[in-house]
Amino acid sequence: MPGTATAPSLSPMPEDWQRALAVVAHPDDLEYGAAAAVAEWTAAGREVTYVLVTRGEAGIDGLGPQECAAIREAEQRASAAVVGVRTVEFLDEHQDGVIEAGLPLRRDLSAAVRRHRPELLITLNHHDTWGGVAWNTPDHRVVGRAALDAAGDAGNRWIFPELIAEQGLDPWDGVRWVAVAGSPYPTHAKEVGPGIERAVASLAEHRAYITGLEGAGQDPEAYARGFLEPMLRSAGEQYRGAPATLFQLYPR
Repeated sequence: MPGTATAPSLSPMPEDWQRALAVVAHPDDLEYGAAAAVAEWTAAGREVTYVLVTRGEAGIDGLGPQECAAIREAEQRASAAVVGVRTVEFLDEHQDGVIEAGLPLRRDLSAAVRRHRPELLITLNHHDTWGGVAWNTPDHRVVGRAALDAAGDAGNRWIFPELIAEQGLDPWDGVRWVAVAGSPYPTHAKEVGPGIERAVASLAEHRAYITGLEGAGQDPEAYARGFLEPMLRSAGEQYRGAPATLFQLYPR
């Protein structure tokens, strides 16, 4: 991800919560920075669950979608385990690269929020660009915006009432914040120390993806360290000097 726009001031991320749900489009989305914060939170005894809208089946040019999906799902589960995440779910109704904005996606994400009842909802950059430079992909934009909507939808029994009747999912209005990782407009920061090594190992678990992305022979550990350490240090310079993960925080 390209550099993040400088924020005038950053506040510490809230810590008075126990359950978080991270909702993103693809395997590896959380590993490009957010996983360092997740590692710190799980080490402190907090529960974090991952929900992936796709299995990333369109993410490796040299692999067909079915084979790619199986590999990337396995890599994501291994990656999540490195940072202390025990529950990883994949939605089955949306296709990598062509995720559609609309009610079906909002309904699925609302159901996920109701199932897991988080206080903190985490997603990825929903803005048009990364740092005002590189264009963001449609999947990221669509899923990030839908996650923000789902935080409210999940608490209203008259929005998607079939979730109660068909799935027994009562409304959950307990989301207190939505935290957007990778936003060009950060407002909050989470210092990461020991979490850096676990974040590097977590990103490196995406071996097939990294090799396909960077070319044959790319060492996943070297790639992960070379990407994450400078990014987290740079983010920390905007905060208190120590490495950090930045978020745009929407209170509810």
